[in-house]
Amino acid sequence: MDLLLFRLYGPMASWGEIAVGESRHSANYPSKSAILGLVGAALGIERSDETQQADLQQGYQVAVEVFSTGQLLRDYHTAQVPDSAGKFVYRTRRDEVVLGKERLGTILSSREYRSDALAVVALRALPQAPFGLAQIEEKLKKPVFHLYLGRKSCPLAAPLNPQLLTDQADMLSAFKAYLHKPLLPRKQAEGESGQPVQQDVYWLNAGGERHYYWEGEPQDFSKNADLQRRQTRVRHDQPLSRKRWQFAPRQEHYFYQGGE
Repeated sequence: MDLLLFRLYGPMASWGEIAVGESRHSANYPSKSAILGLVGAALGIERSDETQQADLQQGYQVAVEVFSTGQLLRDYHTAQVPDSAGKFVYRTRRDEVVLGKERLGTILSSREYRSDALAVVALRALPQAPFGLAQIEEKLKKPVFHLYLGRKSCPLAAPLNPQLLTDQADMLSAFKAYLHKPLLPRKQAEGESGQPVQQDVYWLNAGGERHYYWEGEPQDFSKNADLQRRQTRVRHDQPLSRKRWQFAPRQEHYFYQGGE
């Protein structure tokens, strides 16, 4: 099994859940839509390119290893938007504040973020994948578009450190083989395989416990772990149309591995 692994860390991240009304919640681990959105941005795929976006979301499976879920941060958010004016459609933000100036009002919302969360993502290419993992690895090092963690206000705070691991027995073996590097520049050796450096573990409060999420067959994750303790759940984060913000449900598995 060939897998491309890379880490996601930033002072703030927002992994969108189903949004209704004024509340915008965040999960405590990266969604597939956010992961593929980041990969698509690195490759230079426009959000409006429905064909390439569809090929991207159909061509890969994702798995996530969570080291730290971070701290929950809620933002009390206000925005000015015009009310509805018949059948008139505001197509840009400029249309809202210029053409709809006389109808502007204030809406209130609550937005959630995860602060100082660290996760490692594994990307698996399916037979119909439009891009090879080696090509994606290079683009993650030199992305075409700006990369962020769920929202444009959540930039990366450390390099993605992508690593292409080939001929792995399963996903868990790949996670354990991933070589961590310090999040901040310092004169310190790299972490052991599968473990962040000790200083990062300390200030992130990342103990030995791990949370794993993956799609595909249960045995794709591990051939030796007792997967009878896994959970299988449904998450609505499979992109259908980024232009219309439509997402479909998908099935994923969850496995908890306790630490010392």
